[in-house]
Amino acid sequence: MGILGLGIAAVTLTLAWAPLAHAQTLGDLARQEEARRKAIARPAKVYTNDDLRNQPAPPPPAPAPAAPAGGAPPSTATPPSPSGAQAGKQEGSTPQAADEATWRQRIATARDTLARSQTLQEALQSRINALTTDFTNRADPAQRAVIATDRQKALAELDRVKKEIQQSQKAITDIQEEARKAGVPAGWVR
Repeated sequence: MGILGLGIAAVTLTLAWAPLAHAQTLGDLARQEEARRKAIARPAKVYTNDDLRNQPAPPPPAPAPAAPAGGAPPSTATPPSPSGAQAGKQEGSTPQAADEATWRQRIATARDTLARSQTLQEALQSRINALTTDFTNRADPAQRAVIATDRQKALAELDRVKKEIQQSQKAITDIQEEARKAGVPAGWVR
């Protein structure tokens, strides 16, 4: 066996023993980590979603008192503000006093309406494009007239849907502005 054979044998043995040496090091590390964990007196607090849901939401800020008629200064004594849960019960079902679920439902409904309108707009635009192509490719005047009528109806419907989209976008903006004025957390209407 030559020098080349001995070199290959040495490399092979080194590579064969490398995983065993590495495994022993991992075992030592595992024992050290186990000892470290046992030495910790109290484990760290792990927060879960349940812990976060149990926290009460902070009550919305109270609106500034309006000046009474007649120019008299407002009284300095203010009644104690109710907690967030009691405030909704006392003020009734006005949008300003509504709870989180109501605000989320309102914004979700408005966004669903917007999404439906946008999908319809895309479908109408696709139909208009197909009718335009079909109109261009037809030579028969009677067939072209029918296609032109269908295309005009689709264009009118597209205009109506575009107005509906604008109204839906305005409704979303109005809900967000109303929530801001009512002191509703921004996350409720996102």
